[in-house]
Amino acid sequence: MTNLELVLNMLAEASTTEISQKKKPTNFNESKEIAQQGGHVAGTARKEIESKTGESIVSPSNTTDLKIEDKKH
Repeated sequence: MTNLELVLNMLAEASTTEISQKKKPTNFNESKEIAQQGGHVAGTARKEIESKTGESIVSPSNTTDLKIEDKKH
């Protein structure tokens, strides 16, 4: 995962938390809808960044790969 991927993940989580605190869901379906809304916020940001840079943000690496690479240097 790149730094930008991590930031977008944090944006999705923070957005979902904020929406949930304001709407106060009372059941699973309401919580699920709020989670989708938080994901949509981050998805929109990702698409906007990709349209400006002309490159995909999503990388094939994961955090385990990055940790191994850091130890080699």
